[in-house]
Amino acid sequence: MEYAIAICDDSDTDRQSIAGMVRRWAEASGNRARIDGFPSAESFLFEYDRNKDYDILLLDVEMRELSGIDLAKHVRSQRGRAEIVFITSHFEFIAEGYEVDALHYLVKPVSQEKLSEVLDRASHRLALEPPSVVVSLDGGTVKLPEADILYVESFAHYIEIHTRTDVYRLKESITAFGERLSGDFFRVHRSYLVNLKAVERISRTGVTLTGGAEIPLARGKYDNVNRAFIERN
Repeated sequence: MEYAIAICDDSDTDRQSIAGMVRRWAEASGNRARIDGFPSAESFLFEYDRNKDYDILLLDVEMRELSGIDLAKHVRSQRGRAEIVFITSHFEFIAEGYEVDALHYLVKPVSQEKLSEVLDRASHRLALEPPSVVVSLDGGTVKLPEADILYVESFAHYIEIHTRTDVYRLKESITAFGERLSGDFFRVHRSYLVNLKAVERISRTGVTLTGGAEIPLARGKYDNVNRAFIERN
């Protein structure tokens, strides 16, 4: 597996030391890691506003201005589901970590053994998470849980991803996008992919989804979509 890992620590020495330990963990565990280092919470948030595909966040608690705790709260407010690990020199902040579903606290100086154990736990939890897909939009990326996607509609040179709360428009073919999704999605029409988990009714001419959206069903697809729906529900 490949993991996107952010290290946010205002100490250059600590940040580089942790990055080295992460690389050693990745090599020993047979994983790949894209490691990005940030000297402040503000510099991380600037990047995070454009790119939300991080899997694991290693956050120093006691940073100047914005703390690691405040940073984690912002990530969670954006529905970010990255595994969060706090790194601290003190224990009094531990209770606050429960508010943001932190995976663990590591106390400085961090050891290779302890960090590797926590990264193993994080990778295990990530493997158990429901599937998601990362989409590139103007100005950044967003990780969308598949469960939030109702359907995808294709136009001439782009697609629209309709979720339960938003619509995302991007330049990608519906065929290429469908190959990045799990078997929960079915091509009911040359211009539509639907989430079988969101299907409420199937007729000879269309599919009704949660929320009331009516998606046209191509001729000859009725039996196949019924079979796929039964297998996935």
